[in-house]
Amino acid sequence: MTPDGQMLAMLLERPGQPLRATRMPIPVPDGQQLLLRVSACGVCRTDLHIVDGELAPHRSPLIPGHEVVGYVQQCGPEVRGYAAGDRVGVAWLGGSCGQCPYCAMQAENLCEQASFTGYDLNGGYAQYMLADARYVFRLPARYDDVHAAPLLCAGLIGYRAYAMAGQARRIGLYGFGAAAHILCQIACHQGREIYAYTRPGDIRAQELALSLGARWAGASDQAAPVQLDAAILFAPDGALVPLALAAVRKGGVVICAGIHMSAVPAFPYALLWGERTLRSVANLTRADGEAFFRLAQDCPLQTHTTVYPLAQANLALAALRSGAVGGAAVLVP
Repeated sequence: MTPDGQMLAMLLERPGQPLRATRMPIPVPDGQQLLLRVSACGVCRTDLHIVDGELAPHRSPLIPGHEVVGYVQQCGPEVRGYAAGDRVGVAWLGGSCGQCPYCAMQAENLCEQASFTGYDLNGGYAQYMLADARYVFRLPARYDDVHAAPLLCAGLIGYRAYAMAGQARRIGLYGFGAAAHILCQIACHQGREIYAYTRPGDIRAQELALSLGARWAGASDQAAPVQLDAAILFAPDGALVPLALAAVRKGGVVICAGIHMSAVPAFPYALLWGERTLRSVANLTRADGEAFFRLAQDCPLQTHTTVYPLAQANLALAALRSGAVGGAAVLVP
């Protein structure tokens, strides 16, 4: 704890404006809450959508950040199973009602009363934060704090999208950033073939994909050398949807893995015909996290990170916005 009971936080006061560094009181945990000392926080494209106003604000001011590695400093009076010093991970899903039809069918990611870290709840762009003990994850010891941070959204959302691809053997990944570079390793570890699509001219991303085991890497407007069984879109560009549908075989699936995407242009029915499927990923469940971290314990994932001090959060967001980040950006308080 700081002597004056204050912490540094990067506040979003109005979408479209830079985050403001400010000193504010360290929060006090209540009920099922944990007070965490933030050790690392990944910078996600969803953060960028929130900061840029592409996603409607849910609260103001707001501390963004939902790929958080932290250490328990204090437990609320109803917390069980955690103690000071424990390391945990905080992801996008911060809470759900537990009673609605969606929660009853293990689809808490669709709960109408769900709350999301760094959107409804203050997140990890700060030295300290609160998190519901029922929604945090134990992290595999093999990953240090910085390299564990991207697993908490890029890894989790990528894994949920990957599960939707079923038994697909040949998978195209559109947008080779934080999520795709993790998912590429998992798929290759399991003997599947990855075909990586990047921004035209992004040789660095293509080289990274090939170094991680991809069979092929090229620009998003190029044709892969084979028909795909599935395509997963991490790039928030709706114009990629028709291209991906054209790239998958009959019976294949195209999965849109982002929370925000630009408008999907009209396309001929022939691209969807042949029992192709187009679907989206919405958030994640705690079961996704548990399954993913079991896999991450056994599969040695390399997260390629660029570290920024917390006070340089705006610089990290600008680098992500311009496509200058290779792999994942991580803030360190």
